[in-house]
Amino acid sequence: MITENTYFDGSVKSLGYENQDGKSTVGVIAPGEYEFGTAQQEMMHVIEGTLTVLLPEAKQWETYASGTKFTIAANASFKVKANEPTAYLCQYR
Repeated sequence: MITENTYFDGSVKSLGYENQDGKSTVGVIAPGEYEFGTAQQEMMHVIEGTLTVLLPEAKQWETYASGTKFTIAANASFKVKANEPTAYLCQYR
């Protein structure tokens, strides 16, 4: 089954699904700055565009371009900035 998710008044949208590797979402982030929380570990793959990310307990923002990924621990929060529409794949573990 495919689920639809909408966050931040429609500025972030994703489709969720599950396969043999677990749950994942694929979506698009509109330009802006957002804060997300995690319930389980998440691996974010930037598919297209660029995300600037402030990971939990980090003091500096890091930029992740298309083809890169970052991981966030469970029960944490992180911030992202997008300067252009950016596509991502998020895998939950």
